[in-house]
Amino acid sequence: MTVLVLEDNQRLGASIEDFLVREGYICDVVDTYLKARDKLLSVDYDCVLLDIMLPDGNGLDLLKLIKQENIQSAVLIISAKEALDDKIRGLEGGADDYITKPFHLSELHARLRAIYRRKNQMATNANVVSFNEINLNTDTLQAFINGELLDITRKEFDLLMYFIVNKNRVLSKQAIATHLWGDYTDNLDNLDFVYQHVKNLRRKISQLNGTDYIDTVYGLGYRFKEAGV
Repeated sequence: MTVLVLEDNQRLGASIEDFLVREGYICDVVDTYLKARDKLLSVDYDCVLLDIMLPDGNGLDLLKLIKQENIQSAVLIISAKEALDDKIRGLEGGADDYITKPFHLSELHARLRAIYRRKNQMATNANVVSFNEINLNTDTLQAFINGELLDITRKEFDLLMYFIVNKNRVLSKQAIATHLWGDYTDNLDNLDFVYQHVKNLRRKISQLNGTDYIDTVYGLGYRFKEAGV
């Protein structure tokens, strides 16, 4: 599942991100209304964790934007204990659920999974992420090129998913390394293992006559392009 976390408490936001990444989620964290708006208009997320009280606005206004722009992300509101009116307005405005601070991360995870299950029940192909001839099944962790099974490792599957979710964005080697292997890669001097994984993924896709959408941006990283080379 891809998740956008909008939380202005940086410590809480970091804790949520660390927990969700360990559980295998693709997770972006922002702390202002404007940053969240920009993310939602450029990236497709399965779910948004929506804090209401923000330094530059109100999370409920972002909920309105999600509905106005027909953004398909589910919304889980993060609310203060006493903010009953905000919870009611959020649910009436189209939010899928809410959780009250303080909360256990395990409860947050359970609510996210429940939301995801409900989304799958409403759309039989909700567990399939598709891009042109590429299909990724997030339940079975299988990838297909033109219907043919792609022989890739779990890390290569996660890398391909990361590219597709962030298509047309330049992703640095450090960002890719951190997403796939965790924060301990921050102190590594050599990130050649990222290059090797990208190389292997491109080779395997090409072997099945798939299009090479991965563009090397020299000195910066990689970009998964809408149109292949």
